Amino acid sequence: MQKTNKGKTKFSRDDLVAGLMLTPAIVFLIVCSIYPFIWIFRYICYDYNGFTATFTGTRNITRMLSDKTFWNSVGHTFEYAAYKLIFIIPLSLLMAVLLNMRMKLANLFRGMYFMPTIISTSISGMIFAFIFATQNGIANSILQGMGIIDSPIKWLMSRDWVMVTVTIMAIWGGLGNYMLYFTTGMNGLSEDVYESAKIDGANGVQTFFRITLPMLAPVLKVVLMLAITSAFKDYEAIMVLSKGGPGNRSMVMFLYIYNLIFGSTDSTSQAQIGYGALLSIVAAVIVGAVTIIYNIVAKKLDDVV
Repeated sequence: MQKTNKGKTKFSRDDLVAGLMLTPAIVFLIVCSIYPFIWIFRYICYDYNGFTATFTGTRNITRMLSDKTFWNSVGHTFEYAAYKLIFIIPLSLLMAVLLNMRMKLANLFRGMYFMPTIISTSISGMIFAFIFATQNGIANSILQGMGIIDSPIKWLMSRDWVMVTVTIMAIWGGLGNYMLYFTTGMNGLSEDVYESAKIDGANGVQTFFRITLPMLAPVLKVVLMLAITSAFKDYEAIMVLSKGGPGNRSMVMFLYIYNLIFGSTDSTSQAQIGYGALLSIVAAVIVGAVTIIYNIVAKKLDDVV
């Protein structure tokens, strides 16, 4: 894009080519992201079941404010996200460090740990349903064989254990993905720094905390943001594994919204698209607020360091 002597803008051939190349992506963004988002706002004040829409004013908002199931699901989402982040980030970083030590069969192990990320969510949910089955489940069989427990644990039917179960499955499914991010970041670190630390007599622990971790800070910040947003949006695996039960104990907010809009296998009620649209906007605001808070805290920590 250039300006002529008369102040008019003149488009060059490169600008035209760039515009044509960007057009499919822009159309895709409008059709698949912007239009559905605008469509959601259209029905927040309606009782809409997919066929007929009835204007209800602020009734959906009033219902949302007093909907204990939804607000409990928000709390469960924060709990689930906290459990997942506490374990998956340190474990993925540890695996990346170990596999970056030029050990034998390192590429094989990377492939094994990354494989769960490409397995269908429904398939992984079915696998873990068999693993954590009360009767004849692999987990109970191993624990009983080791003498750790006397009677089978009701992993998916107990309010005390269901969140542990879905967290384990989430860690298994996402560990390889974040491990790959950390591995890629470590591959870009200079070997000269490690050689200097080795000459100065630094051991492995000192090298990790004083060299590797500080130099991985930009990658760690991005990985943490991705992990936070994905943890708050998780619901597919929980839907397959526990369906949000027992007693809505593992019901996260996006699973609750999904059940309202598309219905659940245990419900015969009509779709509540209008109310689900309102809750989806509230959930998006919650996720956005958490992301903004994280970015502010991360920026302040960067300024301190």
